Amino acid sequence: MKKLRYEGQEMSYHAEGKGTPVVLLHGFCEDHKIWEEFQNDLREEPYQVIVIDLPGFGASDVVEGITIEGMARRVHALLQELGVGPAVLIGHSMGGYVGLAFARLFPEALLGLGLFHSHPYADEEEKKATRQKSVEFIQRQGHILFVKQLIPGLFADNFARSNTFLLEKLIYRAAKFPSEGIIAAQQAMINRQDETETLRQIQVPVLFIVGKMDSAIPAEKSIAQTHLPAVASIHILEKAGHMGQFEARKATQRYVRQFIAFCEEKANS
Repeated sequence: MKKLRYEGQEMSYHAEGKGTPVVLLHGFCEDHKIWEEFQNDLREEPYQVIVIDLPGFGASDVVEGITIEGMARRVHALLQELGVGPAVLIGHSMGGYVGLAFARLFPEALLGLGLFHSHPYADEEEKKATRQKSVEFIQRQGHILFVKQLIPGLFADNFARSNTFLLEKLIYRAAKFPSEGIIAAQQAMINRQDETETLRQIQVPVLFIVGKMDSAIPAEKSIAQTHLPAVASIHILEKAGHMGQFEARKATQRYVRQFIAFCEEKANS
């Protein structure tokens, strides 16, 4: 992993390959390793695949007071540092929020946007209160018990019961992140703006991957957004929760490859 220094803090990233830039953005309490199988799959294609540890996760520094927009600005700064053209951004959950902010701030730098179990809506008051309670819990008890409770609930029940080793691995990784980074990300999500208009005005194709059994983002809420962009590719995973990159790995890899190819074709038409 390499480092980008931005406003005094370092952000960890890895870039490999040549061709269309594809940026994979992880979600809350994750790091770039969530995309390992996707990197392996995309390695066979003519893409420059870029994975990032967002602030406070993986090997990236905690940024006090970080915002979702601040994360998006760091992604853009990295693309400038690498000297690459418009990119396809695929964001899982919180990574999708970052992708939407990127689309609003830097539309000229975007070739396509993938919302992988994500959406444009700001938190409702009840959700904000739940996030704030988790912040207070971590401040009192630390974050290890928090991630032990969080991660199993991201999967459909049947998958979670059959894949305990995977869940333990993800919990172990998340337990190594600093409490301060987890808290900062929660507060960034609490304070993020609604991006519905961004999705309505976006000029590039949008990929939607929706888990029918997603308890973090109800499927009805995810499906409601799919009519907003002019051009959309919509995939509903009947047996998946919030973690389709594991629960439906081969299918979601195929959807991502097809989407990137479609973005390339549309850009060249």
